[in-house]
Order: sequence, then structure tokens, then C-alpha cells
Amino acid sequence: VQLQASGGGLVQAGGSLRLSCVASGRTFNSYAVGWFRQSPGKDREFVAAIRRSGGVTYYADSVKGRFTISRDNAKMTLYLRMNSLKPEDTAVYYCAAGQGVILSSIGSQASYKYWGQGTLVTVSS
Repeated sequence: VQLQASGGGLVQAGGSLRLSCVASGRTFNSYAVGWFRQSPGKDREFVAAIRRSGGVTYYADSVKGRFTISRDNAKMTLYLRMNSLKPEDTAVYYCAAGQGVILSSIGSQASYKYWGQGTLVTVSS
């Protein structure tokens, strides 16, 4: 499966953005999908994930209550709605897809075989 992320940009603290990730090539609804991010000088970290059917979601503590992950399997698209953005949310955001992802590893990069190219989110203070 190929993934194409978009929607990043420059936003002021407290603002909102919605990221999108369009999939192509294979059956999107057979994959768990998620978002990760990497800030300058830091390792890539888990942000949020959603199971194949879209009924169950998972979030990093740092974004809980502010970010919402969702998916539209008919459109083969993953979304990340980001509200109340903070300067520390500044990062390149990557979407990822994996099959057979178990619950205990849903936040692990190793669980995802396919990755998008990343989209830059910059939050100014």
C-alpha cells in the first residue's frame, strides 16, 4: 500500500489543523493505521492509531483530548484532527499502515510496514 500525507502547515498556538493520508494500492480496511511524528533532534514518536474497522482508537498521552484520529475506508483515507495546538507539537507527521498489529504494539513503529512521506506541522507561539 502507498500512503500520501498532506495538510501540514504553519499555525499559531491554540489553532487547529487537519492532516489527511490517502492510501492506494491495496485494501485499506485490512490495515491498522496510525500517525507518528518527529521533531528536530528527537526520535520519531507515536501520536495516534486506529484499528481496521475504525471503532477503536489509541492516543499518546501528550495529545489525548486535543487530537482525534479517524478513517474513511470507502475513501481509503486516514485523518488526524489537531486542536489546541502547542509549539511542542511542531514536527513532521507521518502516516503508517500495518497488518496484524496487536494491541500491545499498536504504538510501536515496528508494527507498521508502510509509511507516508511526512507532512510538516509548525506551531508558532
